[in-house]
Amino acid sequence: MGDKAIALVTGASSGLGAEFCRQLAPRCRKMILVGRRVEQLSEVAESLQSQGLETVVIAEDLTTELGLTEVVEKIRQQGPVTILVNNAGFGTYGSFVDTDFDLQQKMVDLHISATLRLTRAVIPFMKEAGGGSIINLSSLGAFFPMKDCGVYAASKLFLNSFSESLQQELEPGNIRVQALCPGFTHTDFHARDEFADFDKSKTPAEMWMTPAEVVAESLDSLDKGGKVVFVAGEQNRALVQSK
Repeated sequence: MGDKAIALVTGASSGLGAEFCRQLAPRCRKMILVGRRVEQLSEVAESLQSQGLETVVIAEDLTTELGLTEVVEKIRQQGPVTILVNNAGFGTYGSFVDTDFDLQQKMVDLHISATLRLTRAVIPFMKEAGGGSIINLSSLGAFFPMKDCGVYAASKLFLNSFSESLQQELEPGNIRVQALCPGFTHTDFHARDEFADFDKSKTPAEMWMTPAEVVAESLDSLDKGGKVVFVAGEQNRALVQSK
């Protein structure tokens, strides 16, 4: 990944996004942080600045054309971006027919459309730079039909397939692609109103991972040329293998 890279991380204000910022910091000279919550983004940026990094904060909604256009323009102005982490995402919980359709459409726009747009924007710069890394945040849910999370799981399955195809296209240019599939992770993902009926205590403690563990495994696998579709956590890999 290079010691003096420029990275762009979406959903950088908390959870896995903020953790990617922390763990990528030693590899970077500049980091572009994208998210909707400007105060939290600024806090992450300040912690990176204390380590000597230049930071650019973009408080935009990637489900909107305006937000996407702003980020793509910043890629042109602030790049070349050679590390892209498409982390921004959220989930809905409830049957497809009973869950707000506009919210589900926004989820598809964020997981799929925004990922495609930003990935397409950085690839020419990565090719010119002689290499790069793209991490698309997928999910363990991509491997299993998920009652009450059908659109979420399907959007993540798309990311797995897209990442594998993209790696075949980009490998000659020394660009590495990973679809990171975490399982249950201690973030604010389940704190949204849509998950009010979700009881975390019903999931065994050994199934949960910390953001630090997930990100460390992700970057280690990427550095070692591991599988494009990478499942974080031995317990989660066992689940997929037994499927």
